[in-house]
Amino acid sequence: MEKARPPILIARGPIAKDLVESYARAWFGDMVKVVVDTDRQVLTLGGELHSDGERLLLDDGSSQASLWGANVYPFRPSADRLEYTALINIRPGRGNPAMEVLDPGIRREISAVVDELLPV
Repeated sequence: MEKARPPILIARGPIAKDLVESYARAWFGDMVKVVVDTDRQVLTLGGELHSDGERLLLDDGSSQASLWGANVYPFRPSADRLEYTALINIRPGRGNPAMEVLDPGIRREISAVVDELLPV
């Protein structure tokens, strides 16, 4: 029988490193998916798909244009722990035609929220 995974949570304040690590172990072993709202400065932690966190934030009042998916690898050095790749990032209308966030400014915004809410 498969072990139950923790529910997706919305981080509105900093989350303890050990909780982030436990989510990574539970969901994918070494990685956990996040969806970052760059306007509201919140993120979701967990989920099988980035769209799961996206739906949770949309239901919580986020704007679609402010949501970006990423993967956090909490066991890597801090400089290498964030990967800016998710299907929800494909937004040709916003100048991002790929799964990877291409705009350095948006990457900085994502990184700032992750660094604030998931301290290393």
